[in-house]
Amino acid sequence: MTLKEKISLLPHSPGVYRYYDASGTVIYVGKAKDLHKRVAQYFVDPSRLTPKTAILVSRIADLQYSVVDSEADALLLENNLIKQYKPRYNILLKDSKTYPWICVSKEMYPKVFLTRRVVKDGSRYFGPYSSVKHAYSLLEFFSGLYPLRDCKLKISSDSIMRGRFRPCLKFHIGKCRGCCVGRISVKEYNDNIEEIVRLLKGDGREMIQHYRALMQEAALKLDFEQAEQYRQKMDSLEQHYSKSVIVNTSRGDLDVFSLVMDGSDAFGNFMRLHDGSIIQSLNLGFRLRLEEQPAELLSAFIAEIREKFGRLSPEVVVPFLPDVMMEGVDFRIPARGDLLALLELSHRNAREMQVNALRQSEHSDPEAFHRKVMEELRDAIGMKELPQHIECFDNSNIQGTNPVASCVVFRDAEPSKRDYRHFNIKSVVGANDYASMKEVVNRRYSRMLAEAPDDLPQLIVIDGGKGQLAFAYEAILELGLQDRVTVVGLAKRLEEVVRLGDPYPLFIDRNSQALKLLQRLRDEAHRFGITHHRARRSKSQISSALREIKGVGERTEQRLLLRFGSVAGIVAAPVEEISELVGPALAARIKDELK
Repeated sequence: MTLKEKISLLPHSPGVYRYYDASGTVIYVGKAKDLHKRVAQYFVDPSRLTPKTAILVSRIADLQYSVVDSEADALLLENNLIKQYKPRYNILLKDSKTYPWICVSKEMYPKVFLTRRVVKDGSRYFGPYSSVKHAYSLLEFFSGLYPLRDCKLKISSDSIMRGRFRPCLKFHIGKCRGCCVGRISVKEYNDNIEEIVRLLKGDGREMIQHYRALMQEAALKLDFEQAEQYRQKMDSLEQHYSKSVIVNTSRGDLDVFSLVMDGSDAFGNFMRLHDGSIIQSLNLGFRLRLEEQPAELLSAFIAEIREKFGRLSPEVVVPFLPDVMMEGVDFRIPARGDLLALLELSHRNAREMQVNALRQSEHSDPEAFHRKVMEELRDAIGMKELPQHIECFDNSNIQGTNPVASCVVFRDAEPSKRDYRHFNIKSVVGANDYASMKEVVNRRYSRMLAEAPDDLPQLIVIDGGKGQLAFAYEAILELGLQDRVTVVGLAKRLEEVVRLGDPYPLFIDRNSQALKLLQRLRDEAHRFGITHHRARRSKSQISSALREIKGVGERTEQRLLLRFGSVAGIVAAPVEEISELVGPALAARIKDELK
């Protein structure tokens, strides 16, 4: 049966389809509300497909499918099959990191410890925890509340009766109740374990009320020592949970999802809340293989969380709706209030994961990192070409005196200092930043057209707003470069990117690497320009002291400074030495007026 014949026989039912290449390898797994319609969408005129999808279709040799009861079932089956086959063109879960779990072992006297391996031996596991530090803080909190054993002894009733073990140091300092020698009953110990399990499930508020009731009951019986123990546990719990409550405790269980898209990568954060407290939080990274839509990626993220945690809360907060709805789940897109604050918190966590991934990439693979930054800048500005060569201009003057300009050059997102240039303003009189900018841009690129026409930058950044940008663009127009370069301005006040012909400035995310690159360019141009301006200003100040003396011109000034180094050197020199250069009469006049 040919591929076309198989497609024509596909049912109009929810299900999962699998594409195979000529070697019989699964190259793509997809879900569908209607298998027939969804698969048929691939086999159309290649010009109607995206480039990546067209490549996928060209490699399909066969297909298989599975029918399920609902679209939600299709999503879960798709997720499992992707993990099984690892198809080349599916979304890849980038973060293969094994997150830690808190394990409550299945023993006579259970242990509570951190592990990265989940073993199906009857033990109970809670997590996973994206932060090891947070998991350890929980264990420390539990050990302070309940003295737990952490030894590796295989304790049994028989070993206790025979006295096979002796109490360790922890027993003597009060950190363990002596399970190995039967100093605490199995029931009492396991009651403590069950309380820890309740806390791990997020029932902290219920535990506080429980201890309050026990404290009051003990006080009525005049058992004040026991009441004090309950009070201490209650205070510890209140102190711990007061730090973690972030929304109204009257709200029930709640899940929060957020996504940050970054080219071919995506970063997601999941948070689960119970009684207003975050009890679980997990970050995951994804690599996009085709042109997946955000709604598809969100569904894949939700499916991954369902596989890890088994279920979703009845109320789920999302930035937008997934492409698959689930029975019994109310998806909420908040516009204000606590839920919006939670979504923003989740988004900040996803952004932090993105930033950390970039930092790691910068150290492990600088070339890939720099390319990613350039791609981000290209997309943010709306350029066609990758800005591998960027130049930035800045003016420097003080009330129109000693006006200079600087041009700094970045290649592949890194400074190319051998290409930096200074400009002394020649045609502009006074403080006119606009005309000065036009002059230096004209001088820079008229020379480049004459000497290196193939080395023009893809992007020119002007330090300033619309005024400086407009005059710089006039120079670009006069040189006929308007179709060969992109010119933008970077305004200091709000860090906004100004583009010609756009009435509204472009605000790039303050945490983005693209904006940081622009800021780095601007700051480097300012530093380079101001250094040159200060040197020129100092030189002019020295020169003016000599030039004010009658009979001292430019050449005389240069001879004197070359011989004595500075005005102070001239003042300290004997009049006879000065006379050797300028004659006795002028030497005497110089000495007299410089005193």
